[in-house]
Amino acid sequence: MLLLLLLTTLLLLLPLAMLLWRPRSQDARQSWLVRLQHRVAWGALCWAAAWQQKRLAQSTLHAGQSQQQALRRCLRRAQGPHCPLRGSTDISTFRNHLPLTKASQAQEEESGEQPLPPTSNRYHGEASLQATLLGLAALNKAYPEVLAPGGTARVTASSPWPYPLPWPWHALGQVSPPGAKDPRILLLEALRSPGLRALEAGTAAELLDVFLDLEAHGEELAAAIAAGNPGAPLPRRAAELREALEQGTRGLALRLWPKLQVVVTLDAGGQAEAVAALGALWCQGLTFFSPAYAASGGVLGLSLWPEQPHGLYLLPPGAHFIELLPLKEGTWEEATPAVLLAEAQKGKEYELVLTNHASLTRCRLGDVVQVVSVYNQCPVVKFICRLGQTLSVRGEVTGEDVFSEALGRAVGQWPGAKLLDHGWVESRILDSSEGSAPHYEVFVALKGLRNLSEENRDKLDHCLQETSAHYKHLRFRGSMGPAQVHLVGQGAFRELRAALAACPSAPFPPEMPRVLRHKSLAQCLQRRVVS
Repeated sequence: MLLLLLLTTLLLLLPLAMLLWRPRSQDARQSWLVRLQHRVAWGALCWAAAWQQKRLAQSTLHAGQSQQQALRRCLRRAQGPHCPLRGSTDISTFRNHLPLTKASQAQEEESGEQPLPPTSNRYHGEASLQATLLGLAALNKAYPEVLAPGGTARVTASSPWPYPLPWPWHALGQVSPPGAKDPRILLLEALRSPGLRALEAGTAAELLDVFLDLEAHGEELAAAIAAGNPGAPLPRRAAELREALEQGTRGLALRLWPKLQVVVTLDAGGQAEAVAALGALWCQGLTFFSPAYAASGGVLGLSLWPEQPHGLYLLPPGAHFIELLPLKEGTWEEATPAVLLAEAQKGKEYELVLTNHASLTRCRLGDVVQVVSVYNQCPVVKFICRLGQTLSVRGEVTGEDVFSEALGRAVGQWPGAKLLDHGWVESRILDSSEGSAPHYEVFVALKGLRNLSEENRDKLDHCLQETSAHYKHLRFRGSMGPAQVHLVGQGAFRELRAALAACPSAPFPPEMPRVLRHKSLAQCLQRRVVS
C-alpha cells in the first residue's frame, strides 16, 4: 500500500516539478509550494479514502464474517490470564468463558481502576485511521471548498480527527501553524483569516470555552491582531472583530467568518448540551459534523454523512469486537443475550459492549444507542443516553435522560437563560443533607442569566416531579428534599474537565460525567458557585 501511495505522490509531483526551474519571485515560489503541497495531499487523500471505502463496503457486506475475524484478532493478540481462549474463535465459547462486565463510573473516578484497558491521549489504531480518512472525504464531498488552501482553522490544542495524519495531509486547508498548541495563538490565526469555511475543535465543550474566552477577551485579541502586522490589512480585521462582538452572541461565528459552512468536533459522552448551546447562539445557522463517535475503549462509530442530522454513526465490524445488548424500557434483562451487528433491529435500543485485544473483558460501556437505519449489514445508530449516569438517594433511579429533560424544561422557564453545562451530585457526597432530607445538588452554567431567584430554583423541583412519578412520590412523602440549584461562574466546568483529564486512566476526549460521585470533583464546581 505504501509503495502505491509513493508512486501516486510522484505522479502528482511530476507535472508541477517542471515549473520549479522557471524564475519566480519569493512570494510566487511560496504560493507555488502551497499549491503543490495541497495537490499532493489531495491526491493522497483521495487514493487512501477510496481504499478505506472499499474495505468498509466489503466488511459491512459480510458483517458476520468480519466480526468473526475481529474476534480472532482479539484472541490472537490478547495478553493476560485468558490466553487459553486464543485457540478458539467460536463466539459461543467466547461468551461462555467471558461474562459481561459493567463499567463503573464511580470506580473510574475514585480509584482509576476500570474493566477497560487504559487508553492513551489519542487513538492510533486502524479504526481511527479509517474514521479520519473517510471523514475527510465525506466532508469534502458535502462542502468542496472546506479543504481548499486556507479553508480550515483549528482553535483548540486537540484535534477532532482521531488519527494524526502526517505530511502531506496537514496541508489540506489548515491555516493553523503546524504543531501549535497554544489556544490563544490558534484563535488569533483563525481570527486573521476571514475566508474560513470550517472551524475545528477537539470537542464541542472545548469550542464553547473558546467562544466564551473570545467574548471575555475580545478587546485584547483585537489589539493583538491590529499590532501583529502593521503593513497588512489587519487593523481593518481588528475593527471587524470589535464590530462583530458588539452585535452580541447570537450568530457571532458567521459575522466573523461570513463564508463559514461547518463546525467539526469529535463526539463523545456529555457533549450534547455544548452542541445545542453553540448551535443556538454563537454558531447559529452552521452545520455540526463529527468524524467519529469515541468512547473510553476507542473509536466505535463512523460518520459518513455530514449533510445528515448530527449524530448518526455507522458501527463497523472493524478493529474492535462490538456486541449489542438489547434493552427493554431502558433496562437489560439478564436472560437476554447480546447480539452481533448484523442481528440488530431497526428502532430498537441497545447498550454497547466492547472487547479489544488489550483486554479480553466484555465490557458494558453504558452507552445506549438506537438503530435508525442499516448500511449493508451493519447498523446506523444515534446516541440516546448513558446508563451509568443515575442518581439514587432513596432507592429511586433518576437517569441522565430524565434529569436532562426536566432541567431543559426548567431552564426554558428562566427568562433569557441558555443552558451551557450542568452536573449533579447526591447530597451525601458534599455532606449537605445534615438536618434535612437527602436531595440532589445541581450545578449549572448559564448564558444570559447572572442570578437565580428562589422561584427559578423551585421550578427545577417541579419539573422533576412532572417528569418522574417516583421522584414525585418521594417528595410528597417528605422522604426527599427539593433539588438545590447552584449557578457557577465561567470556567467552572473547564476546571472540572481538567481534573478529569488529569486522571491516569482518562480517555480522549474525556467523557463529561453528569453525575459526580467523588467529593473532590464535586468541589471543583462548589468552589465556583456565584448564586
